[in-house]
Amino acid sequence: MTRKITLALAVAAFALSAQAAFAQKPAVERLYIINCGEGVAGDIGRWSPGVNEGQSMDFVDTCYLIKHSQGWFLWDTGIPDAVAAMPNGLAPADPKAVTWKRPKTLAVQLEQIGVKPTDIKAMGVSHTHPDHIGNVEMFPQATLYVQKAEYDWPGANNEPRFKPSHPVELLAGDKDVFGDGSITILSTPGHTPGHQSLLVKLPKTGAVVLSGDAVHFKSNWEARRVPVNNVSKDQSVASMQKIADTLDKEKGQLWINHDKAQRDSQKMSPEFYE
Repeated sequence: MTRKITLALAVAAFALSAQAAFAQKPAVERLYIINCGEGVAGDIGRWSPGVNEGQSMDFVDTCYLIKHSQGWFLWDTGIPDAVAAMPNGLAPADPKAVTWKRPKTLAVQLEQIGVKPTDIKAMGVSHTHPDHIGNVEMFPQATLYVQKAEYDWPGANNEPRFKPSHPVELLAGDKDVFGDGSITILSTPGHTPGHQSLLVKLPKTGAVVLSGDAVHFKSNWEARRVPVNNVSKDQSVASMQKIADTLDKEKGQLWINHDKAQRDSQKMSPEFYE
């Protein structure tokens, strides 16, 4: 009888320790920063009115792949992979805008870390400008999280911005993607009607806010400058304040999508952050 009780206690202790280990497993396991384009802006004065007029600047375009315990989540998809085959890059109609090149395709970078497009079941885009949605249809089965205001915003020639067949969850504000507080979409309108940013809580790195285009480079963030082409200056300023408040609350870092100096200091895929 004593041996049976001892065995039962041992089994119970093992079960409790296993449950504790499972409970302690971080919801977000790792985050990859993916090169989704390299470019040169003809005149960065358009992003910082009254400052830097006529100055050129190198830009980058960044995507983020996040491994959550419930599956893979992709944030932004960058310049179309087809641009990789264009020797001179993709030139804009406006010479003040960005000429983009694609030195590495998204498909190849996913392959390098052993992820197939079909492995990605959920994704979000900060907004619907072409340098952020260029490869959305590489993942036709992935549920797309997007603000309804952005989804309904007419594109060129009044065309829809996404294929109607693409599975989508339309949002009207913030969204806790997996219901555990580890990945939260933040509604940050202003650059576009339904722009959004992303709060990610990493187990070692801590909280990170992925800016999208709520801000384009560090000096604009510090001075709270609003690009001339944003749809709403007031919303843009309010969204930057919302991000600042989130960073204060979470003691987090701001990762700015297009800021080359910051990105050059970061670990790029296939390395990752935990």
